[in-house]
Amino acid sequence: MSKFSSMADRNATESAMSWEERALPTTVYGLLSRTTEKFGTRNAVSYQILSGVKDKAETLTWSDLHGKVTQAANLFRGLGVGETDVVAYLLPNANETVITLLGGTVAGIANPINPLLDAEQVGAILRETNAKVLVTLKPFPKTDVAQKAAEAVRLAPNVKTVLEVDLNRYLTPPKSWIVPLIRPKNPIAHSAKMLDFGAELARQNTVLDFEDAREDRPCAYFHTGGTTGMPKVAQHTFSGMNYNGWLGAELLFDEESVVMCPLPLFHVFACHVILMSMVASGAHVVFPTPQGYRGEGVFDNFWKLLERWNVTFIITVPTALSALMQRPVDADISSVKTAFSGSSPLPIELYKRFEKASGVEIIEGYGLTEATCLVSCNPIGGIKKVGSVGIPFPYSDVKILMATSDGVRHCDDDEIGEICVSNPGVVPHATYTEAEKNHDLYHDFGNRAYLRTGDLGRLDGDGYLWITGRAKDLIIRGGHNIDPADIEEALAGHEAVAMAGAIGQPDAHSGELPAVYVELVAGATASEKDLYDFAVQRISERAAHPKHVEILDELPKTAVGKVFKPDLRRRAISRIFDQSLKDAGQAAHVSAVAEDKKRGLVAQIERSGDVDEAKVVEVLGRFAVAWDWKD
Repeated sequence: MSKFSSMADRNATESAMSWEERALPTTVYGLLSRTTEKFGTRNAVSYQILSGVKDKAETLTWSDLHGKVTQAANLFRGLGVGETDVVAYLLPNANETVITLLGGTVAGIANPINPLLDAEQVGAILRETNAKVLVTLKPFPKTDVAQKAAEAVRLAPNVKTVLEVDLNRYLTPPKSWIVPLIRPKNPIAHSAKMLDFGAELARQNTVLDFEDAREDRPCAYFHTGGTTGMPKVAQHTFSGMNYNGWLGAELLFDEESVVMCPLPLFHVFACHVILMSMVASGAHVVFPTPQGYRGEGVFDNFWKLLERWNVTFIITVPTALSALMQRPVDADISSVKTAFSGSSPLPIELYKRFEKASGVEIIEGYGLTEATCLVSCNPIGGIKKVGSVGIPFPYSDVKILMATSDGVRHCDDDEIGEICVSNPGVVPHATYTEAEKNHDLYHDFGNRAYLRTGDLGRLDGDGYLWITGRAKDLIIRGGHNIDPADIEEALAGHEAVAMAGAIGQPDAHSGELPAVYVELVAGATASEKDLYDFAVQRISERAAHPKHVEILDELPKTAVGKVFKPDLRRRAISRIFDQSLKDAGQAAHVSAVAEDKKRGLVAQIERSGDVDEAKVVEVLGRFAVAWDWKD
C-alpha cells in the first residue's frame, strides 16, 4: 500500500511508473479472479436485511462471490447478452445486487437503475440503454419496486427477460412464513419472460462458458441526475472501474479492512469507490439493509453495527453524518480508524462535531459519475485542510480552467474556475451514450481532453482542491455571482441546523435573489427570523443575505444524501409566481413545475376563476422562468 499523506507521496506513486505500466488485469473479471486466488477464503461481502445487531446476515467469501459472479455471467450470456448488450437492474442493496453488477460487466454491460425513479423514467433508461435483461425484485411487502419494474418493462419492449430476486430468503421465521401470505400481487402487463434469479443462477456452471474479454470496452452504464428530471447515461469502461479499484487498494484498503457501506448499489460511490476497491484489495464490505442509511433502524443501531462487524472504515455522506450526530455513540467503535465522506461538501461545523463525538478521522473525497467517480481525496494521516477535498489521486490530472473570448485559459492558484479532469476514468468525447450530450463537455487543453465537471473550484498553492459550488447552482443576482455554499456554511454553524440548501429564487428586478431552506436537528427549535439573523451576521457579502428563509420538516435529498436543489427551485418558483398572481388579482396558480429538456424548469399555470390572460402574461413575463398554461 502506497503512502498518500502528501503531494510528494502522491507524485512519487505516479512517477514510479506510467498508468499503463501498472499492468492491471484488462477486465473486472480478471481483477476479481486475481483477488480470489490471493484471498479466496476471506470474507468479501456481508449483507443483513434487518438492522438489528443480532439479525441474520449472509456473508460470501471471495471464492463464493467469484463462483456466483461466474454463474451470473453465464446466465446472462445464455439469455442472449453479448459484449455490447445490457443487463439492467432495479434493486435495493442485497448480495444479488453485487452479483448482478459484477456478472453483468463480464457478460456485457451492467446498468444499475435507481429504484426511487418513477416507472416512466425507468422505462426511458431501459429504452435508452436498449437493455435485454432486467433483474429486479419479486413482489415484497413495503416496497413497490416489482410493480414499478413491471410498468417500466411494459414501456420498454426491448427487455426480453425479467429475473426476479426474492428477499424472503434473508428473513427468519416467523417473518419468512408471513411474507408469502401478504406478498403483493403483481399483474404482469408486459410480454417479457419471467424467471427466478436464484433458481436460474443455481443451474449455471461455476467456470465461464465463454472467453472473458481481451480488450478494454464499456462495461457499465450509470445514469446521472437525481430523483426527478432527465437522467443522462454515462458509460464506464473496464479500465475506469479497475482504476477506481486500484486507488482503493493502493491507498486506502487492504485484505484486513472491514468497510461499512450503507450507500445504494446503483450509485458510483458504492459500486466503484467501495465495491471495486474491495475487488482490488480483498477487503470485506458490509451492506446493512436494502435501503442502507434509509433503512429502518440503521441510524439508531449504527454504532452497534460497527462494533458487531469490527468495522475499520465507515463510508458516509454529510446528511448521514448529521443524522448520526443526533444519536449518542453507544458502542465500542475503537476498531474504526477512518470515515470517508463524499457526495457533497462537508460543512466545517459538522466535521468538527463528528470527530469530537466519535474520535474518528474524516477523509473527504471528490468524484463524479462522468469520471467513473474518484478524482481527489484528503491525504491519509497528512495535513488536512478542512473544507477542501484534498489532493488529486495519482494519474488524475486536475486543472482549473476558464473559457474566455480568447479561448480556454488556466487559472492561477486560488483563482476560481471550472474543475476539469483527465484520468483513466474519463472517456474522452464519449462520456454519455447520447452523442449530442457530449457536446461542449470537454476542454481540449494541451494534448488532452479534460472533462468539464460543472463544479466551480480552485487549487491552492499546495495543490489542494477546493469546491466552491456548482456552475449551474450559482445564484446570479443582477449579473453578480453568489456562491450558495457561503449561505449554507453560515447556517451550518447554528446548533439547531442539521442541513441547509440555498438556491436562487426568481426575481423580476434582479433575475434571482438568494433563498435558503433549512432542516432542523431532531427536537431542536429555531424561528426563521433567528436563522436569518444568525446567517446575516456571518455572511460578509450583503448581496448574499437570503431574502427568504424557510424551515422544512426535511430537505429533499437524492439517494446518496445530496440536497436535491431542483425540488427547492420548484418550491421557490411556485411561491413567487403564486404571490405575484395574487397581488395582480388573477385567479390562477402554479399547479406544477416540470423539467423540460430544452427549457429547464417550466411552471404550469392553472386557472381557478376569471383570468385576464394579458395581465398574467405581463406579470409572469417579468421573470426569467419559463411557464405554460395548463391545458
